[in-house]
Amino acid sequence: MKATTLLALVVCALAAAPRVPQPAYEEPLRPRVHFTPPRNFMNDPNGLVFYKGEYHLFYQHNPFGATWGHMSWGHAVSSDLLHWQNLPVALPEENGVMIFSGSAAVDWHNSSGLCAPGADPSCLIAVYTGHGHGRQTQNLAYSNDRGRTWTKYSGNPVIDLGLENFRDPKVFWHEPTRRWVLVTVLSDQHKVRLFGSEDLRTWKALSDFGPAGATGGVWECPDLFPLSVDGDPTDVRWVLDVDINPGAPQGGSGGQYFVGRFDGTTFVNENSPGTTLWADAGKDFYATISFSDIPEADGRRIWIGWISNWQYANQEPTEIWRGAQSIPRVLGLLRGPEGIRLVQSPVAELETLRTGGTVTVPQSRSEVLPPSADIQLDIPRGQWREAGLRFSNSAGEEVLVGVTSSPEAFVDRRRSRRESWHAEYPARHAGEVRWIDGRITMRVLFDRSVLEVFVNDGERVMTDRVYPVAPYDRVEWIGQMPDGARARFWELASVWTQAAR
Repeated sequence: MKATTLLALVVCALAAAPRVPQPAYEEPLRPRVHFTPPRNFMNDPNGLVFYKGEYHLFYQHNPFGATWGHMSWGHAVSSDLLHWQNLPVALPEENGVMIFSGSAAVDWHNSSGLCAPGADPSCLIAVYTGHGHGRQTQNLAYSNDRGRTWTKYSGNPVIDLGLENFRDPKVFWHEPTRRWVLVTVLSDQHKVRLFGSEDLRTWKALSDFGPAGATGGVWECPDLFPLSVDGDPTDVRWVLDVDINPGAPQGGSGGQYFVGRFDGTTFVNENSPGTTLWADAGKDFYATISFSDIPEADGRRIWIGWISNWQYANQEPTEIWRGAQSIPRVLGLLRGPEGIRLVQSPVAELETLRTGGTVTVPQSRSEVLPPSADIQLDIPRGQWREAGLRFSNSAGEEVLVGVTSSPEAFVDRRRSRRESWHAEYPARHAGEVRWIDGRITMRVLFDRSVLEVFVNDGERVMTDRVYPVAPYDRVEWIGQMPDGARARFWELASVWTQAAR
């Protein structure tokens, strides 16, 4: 037999051989620390709530495919905000009505009348947008078994304005007025509409906010919550978070917010209507929502955002699954040179995943980069133009994370994937930062295909996905390491144990 014939037979045999499946949660681009769905498409986080020792994460999910469609609520629970147990779909598409974004809360005293009678009068209530038959309406579902099964309220919809673009309800209890408040958006009108209710079933309109800020796309996924300024409990403002698609600074979808006061009926913006404040200077952070019912003893306001962009969410070059959620972030307000601004930081629980000792990135050579890492940089002002880290691999791909002397923070992913997959992907993203006592600090969470960058303790945050064809496995300084600079990191252990799958 000729060598060429033998080679051809071998090639044919290899092509015909069944593909060995990748072990679950070990796909090359699958984050090990950030939440991703077991299979298929995921976008907005929904219904974040803490109840009876568990954090609940619901999310927009297509149970039948890896692109947007058949929207239902996927579901996972965790005791520590890191290790998530996947549960069955909580709220499925039904009778031509998809389950769009919404929220959940604990009805502690059965004000809805939907909780089962007994010694414990509480239950979980979900408020969601029903999308179908030419309109969007607000609906209820309830669970009396800690969120394991759900019943859609027989009196749905509870709010129907007859509109095609009226969605994304966020519900919370407002103690001073002793009623529930529902925050929704009239998406194409760039308005937030607030509703009030005593029983979660009958709602009356309270007020509208907007248009204001960025209005280059539809408004989506609102949230409204109080935060103390500089940690002072006597100085409180309310944050109104309203996402927009398109119209974000880096193109496509992104999150904006307003700072002001809320009296239980009306939100009043403290900045001019033309002031736009952005929650993230990266490309991939959208549809944020904060947890309800975190115990008062904890005291944190924590939110999660979807790490993607509607410009390319359906084309992400991942296998089996699409979409990732951010690390839960603790929120605060800081009074700075330009006014009161939002600050964000990873939850402290993340540090429990650090494994082994710290590794220092040296002056003149690279270090091995683990699949997931928690990286800290301290960069002093000096005679340099650009400083930071380069993540790279044997395929010649690289992503740069750092600061310039101007100063601004940046993520440069123009050379992060050698194979072209979407025109809106390769870019350099940047945001202004400031020197604090002559230094800039950065914390970079690297997780296979996710980068979350927190500058100066979260004054500036940048979130980006990266999709190398081979894993990034080296890290080194960009050019010359500035005098007095330091970079060190810890490997982060995977949260996806066999028991969690």
